[in-house]
Amino acid sequence: MSRRVRRKVARKGKVVLPSYPEVEDEVLVFGRKGNVDWTNLPDDTVIQLFSCLNYRDRASLSSTCSTWRVLGMSPCLWNSLDLRAHKCDVSMAASLAFRCVNLQKLRFRGAESADAVIHLQARNLCEISGDYCRKITDATLSVIVARHEALESLQLGPDFCERISSDAIKAIAFCCSKLKRLRLSGIRDVHGDAINALAKHCPNLTDIGFIDCLNVDEMALGNVVSVRFLSVSGTSNMKWGVVSDFWHKLPKLTGLDVSRTDIGAAAVSRLLSSSDSLKVLCALNCPVIEEYASFHVNKNKGKLLLALFTDIFKEIASLFVDTTNKAKNVFLDWRNIKNKDKNLDEIMNWVEWILSHTLLRIAESIQQGLDDFWLKQGAALLLSLMESSQEDVQERAATGLASFVVVEDENANIDWGRADAVMRDGGIRLLLDLAKSWREGLQAEAAKAIANLSVNNNVAKAVAEEGGINILAGLARSMNRLVAEEAAGGLWNLSVGEEHKGAIAKAGGVKALVDLIFKWANGGDAVLERAAGALANLAADDKCSTEVAVAGGVHALVMLARSCKSEGVQEQAARALANLAAHGDSNSNNAAVGQEAGALEALVQLTRSPHEGVRQEAAGALWNLSFDDRNREAIAAAGGVEALVALAQSCSNASPGLQERAAGALWGLSVSEANSVAIGREGGVAPLIALARSEAEDVHETAAGALWNLAFNPGNALHIVEQGGVSALVHLCKTSVSKMARFMAALALAYMFDGRMDEFALIGTSSESVSKSVSLDGARRMALKHIEAFVLTFSDPQAFAAAAASSAPASLSHVTEAARIQEAGHLRCSGAEIGRFVAMLRNPSSTLKACAAFALLQFTIPGGRHAVHHASLMQNAGAARVLRAAAAAATAPLEAKIFAKIVLRNLERHHMEPSL
Repeated sequence: MSRRVRRKVARKGKVVLPSYPEVEDEVLVFGRKGNVDWTNLPDDTVIQLFSCLNYRDRASLSSTCSTWRVLGMSPCLWNSLDLRAHKCDVSMAASLAFRCVNLQKLRFRGAESADAVIHLQARNLCEISGDYCRKITDATLSVIVARHEALESLQLGPDFCERISSDAIKAIAFCCSKLKRLRLSGIRDVHGDAINALAKHCPNLTDIGFIDCLNVDEMALGNVVSVRFLSVSGTSNMKWGVVSDFWHKLPKLTGLDVSRTDIGAAAVSRLLSSSDSLKVLCALNCPVIEEYASFHVNKNKGKLLLALFTDIFKEIASLFVDTTNKAKNVFLDWRNIKNKDKNLDEIMNWVEWILSHTLLRIAESIQQGLDDFWLKQGAALLLSLMESSQEDVQERAATGLASFVVVEDENANIDWGRADAVMRDGGIRLLLDLAKSWREGLQAEAAKAIANLSVNNNVAKAVAEEGGINILAGLARSMNRLVAEEAAGGLWNLSVGEEHKGAIAKAGGVKALVDLIFKWANGGDAVLERAAGALANLAADDKCSTEVAVAGGVHALVMLARSCKSEGVQEQAARALANLAAHGDSNSNNAAVGQEAGALEALVQLTRSPHEGVRQEAAGALWNLSFDDRNREAIAAAGGVEALVALAQSCSNASPGLQERAAGALWGLSVSEANSVAIGREGGVAPLIALARSEAEDVHETAAGALWNLAFNPGNALHIVEQGGVSALVHLCKTSVSKMARFMAALALAYMFDGRMDEFALIGTSSESVSKSVSLDGARRMALKHIEAFVLTFSDPQAFAAAAASSAPASLSHVTEAARIQEAGHLRCSGAEIGRFVAMLRNPSSTLKACAAFALLQFTIPGGRHAVHHASLMQNAGAARVLRAAAAAATAPLEAKIFAKIVLRNLERHHMEPSL
């Protein structure tokens, strides 16, 4: 007897390029004349087309012909380069060098890319921005700045630059005299001599950020008279008395950011009142001044204080002469001003930068007590910043949206109120527009935000309605691993419910996800986990399950289960295989998984994983796969019996999910008589008895099913008695809330005491036989007593009296409905099991007769999944004659007679069906 595990689906489009009307018009002109000859397009048009593509696609398109190769190398196309998504080593940098002669702006990620920067030979670089800089050393940074003396902007962060010291800052000062902007994160100590070197050698340095540093020389910063914008956000150990004494003297200081520090109200007041040039002081998330929420500096006109307790939009709007517009539109209004004020633009650009940085840091820290801020201002600020003209501001704003909705990182729980706030303010449309950008950094961050927000059902619906599924499916095909990873995460979350599975499949999402696994099989565990997780959810749907298999998903997922070392990937791959195998009645995926080379061996091996989630999903997959006869034997041949018994023995303190699947897999394997004997021989009885005592309904129900199968074998039945299984089954039969658990416990007890075990127990010496006989008698009496009580719970005296007086269909139907156990209709018995119940109808015990008739009733009720199959087996076994005898026996209990009559009626109904 077996059934499949419940399908577990929950956990925790084509890219549209920007529209260029001038290009479209020229293409249309060519189209009217006939087929477009792309090689004859004007050079300007081709270059415009190139500008819509990412760097990888530009290089690919350049390789199509010699003309486009020349155009693809146009300096205007290679004035900026973003290498963050690529592994940029020395070899790759050297291959790009001939394109980078006029390179002005570079973004990179990680120490290896930093080491390769000099091999680009881009001596005219003006801007360098790097992240994931923890391993970058003084030596590397010193070489970079020495080779790029024209550098005007250097930014490393937001993660900590742990191995960079003041020595590297001095090298920057000595080499980069044209430097205008320097922003470094996580420096341990910024000494005075390094800052003084900047003041001496970098006269144009107007923007300084020493962010999240441990120590900064405050007095030395007071010597950098060129500075206009200064940020020490998140920096520890600041001497605010020194700051207020010296920094107000900086003649050009316009913007100061002290967010996430311990600055006090007195220092803030003095800076605002004493500095003639200071216009904006940002002090977001500063606990000391937030204790004085009433603190505000209204007396300093024309000066802004941006804090959690101030109206930030209104404060920023006060920078403008015309404040008639709504404050929340201040960023949009500024961007739309025709007559730009250079000084105001510089302030606003800096405000955007520091707000995006600080809001992201606050969002990532998952602080308590900020709900009011996020709902009233924070969400709207992030949405406004997403429309910035600064790409890094847009990215951080999107990442901030992805982060601030998460209130518990481990289980990916999100705040529904925050998610709704994003949706209300048009955030979904904004994010989808960003996701359609040709800039891959924006695509990745927008997709990440969409993924996190889509945990909310309302947001997921909005994403689908706005065309987000097509966009994410398109991004999943990206050659950029980070973009594909975040898109796969979005499809994973959208596929949790049933509503969007069909749309994902229609958009080509299934094929895109399968292709991702093959594309990144040798690297990128995060993208593999998300792709496998999305496929697992999709595979729970019957139609999508078929599409996964057709797209090559079985091979892809088995490949992950066999070769990937990441526990997250293993868990999702096993879950996907479990869901693929859960449709044995409607498609051939169950057999296909079993036939895939190495699949069963890999799943058996995963049951030994140190990670509980992996063991749980692997056991669930084996449970589902054991539904197929060939898979069942192949699992045993692959060592599945030993592995699953060991798993059951080790999971006494594990989660109910793992316990259920371990018991379920043994239940599935034990359908085979040979496997049942092997499970008993390997010591599987004791752990199943322990699981049958579990308080968790799903656990003790599956354990009862496994013990029922094992009890069919007399040797196993005796082991169950000897190891205390009778009391466990009796307890289940009497107390479980689950009708199925009580039913299978009663049937296991009936197998154990229908007489076959007695013959097995008599083997041995005469003294041993007498001892066993005495102990079995007591167990038998207890078992029969509770079997009888169980059957009587389904026996309505009035209904039985009416059915005994008249065999009218209505009377029998009333008894049937009262006795029906809905889930029993999913159970499938073998011919031997049906034969055993038929034989039990002749047993001298009236209790066992009633139990057998009750069981056969459950197996033959019309509408049950396997009722016709069971009726056929009964007819082949000549059950009708035995049933008529039981129904007519004068000494048989009333329950046995009535149930036997109903089974006979069921057989007659099935006999009339064409399928028989």
